[in-house]
Amino acid sequence: MTERTFTLPKEERLKSRTLIDTLFDGGKSRAMTAFPLRMVYMVKDRIDLEPQTQVLVSVPKRCFKRAVKRNRVKRQVRDAYRHHKLTVVDALKAHEHFDRTVVMAFIWLDDKLHPSADVEAKVSGLLTRLSEKL
Repeated sequence: MTERTFTLPKEERLKSRTLIDTLFDGGKSRAMTAFPLRMVYMVKDRIDLEPQTQVLVSVPKRCFKRAVKRNRVKRQVRDAYRHHKLTVVDALKAHEHFDRTVVMAFIWLDDKLHPSADVEAKVSGLLTRLSEKL
C-alpha cells in the first residue's frame, strides 16, 4: 500500500515563463472564482516525467503593500492546496487521463487577510469543482 503524502515538491511549482504565458494568454484556459480567490487552469498533454499538477500562487502588490502580508497569504493558499490537491490527482486517475497534466494559478483578489480555515475551504471548493469538470 502506498502512503499518500501531502507535499508540494519543487517540480509541482509552475515556473516556466512560456507555460505561464500560455496559461494566461492562451484560449484553452478556464477560470473559476471563490472570493477571495480566482483560479485559472488549463489541461494539457503531459511531457515525459512532468508532474500531474503544477501550481502558481500570486498575491498582487496592490492588495497588500507589505511583503509580510503577501507572503502570509501565499503560505495559506499553498498549504490549503497541498492538503487538497489529491482530489484533482484522483479525478485524473479516475478518468484515466494519465497522459494529461493540470496547470493552475491561484490569484488573490481581496485586500484583507482571511483566516486559514476560510482560505482552505475556498481552495478545497475550487479544487472540487475542477475535479468535477475533468
